[in-house]
Amino acid sequence: MTYTGDVSRGSAPAVRELRGLTVTKVSVGPMDNNAYLLRCASDGTQVLIDAANDAATLLDLIGDGGLATVVTTHQHGDHHGALAEVVEATGARSVAGVDDAAGIPVVTDTVRDGDTIAVGDCALEVIHVVGHTPGSIVLLYREPGGIAHLFTGDSLFPGGVGNTRGNKKNFESLITDVETKLFDRLPDDTWFYPGHGKDSTLGRERPHLPEWRSRGW
Repeated sequence: MTYTGDVSRGSAPAVRELRGLTVTKVSVGPMDNNAYLLRCASDGTQVLIDAANDAATLLDLIGDGGLATVVTTHQHGDHHGALAEVVEATGARSVAGVDDAAGIPVVTDTVRDGDTIAVGDCALEVIHVVGHTPGSIVLLYREPGGIAHLFTGDSLFPGGVGNTRGNKKNFESLITDVETKLFDRLPDDTWFYPGHGKDSTLGRERPHLPEWRSRGW
């Protein structure tokens, strides 16, 4: 079955086989948060991005394979509602951006721009983007012989950047970071996986960057 990334609360997970990693996407909780389980093809190491809600569903997804790490993309509560329960059940380390860590429960390690997070013998590069929150992080996986993949939390969606609640300074920071650290750096076929809703590619969204900047959200 072709991966589309379309999931909804209560639906079956969407599974995508990449070179080196399997990505399993599930929607959980009343805000339809996306959680992503990454599994290393070579040794089975598993990493969860955003233990957002519904620990039972997430733990069932993790299964008997164990969990090495949970990465929280930012400090908003809908993205870490199940974090404490998942960490307690699995013994996983809990990683977040250094500037958001104080607002996230049970953080055991912090990361900064340019750091890497291991998924077995695969690596996720940390990209710090400021605006939705002070310490939001995007995770970049470069598929060997393939395309780039971004896990963007609430910093980038199809149709625009994340909510900055009318704060012009935060919006300017976020749109600039998204443009310079993501769009200027990565090609059009880069696929991104947001914190809510459907996936997209940088190429699909790139023509709309001037419109996003001019409208201010």
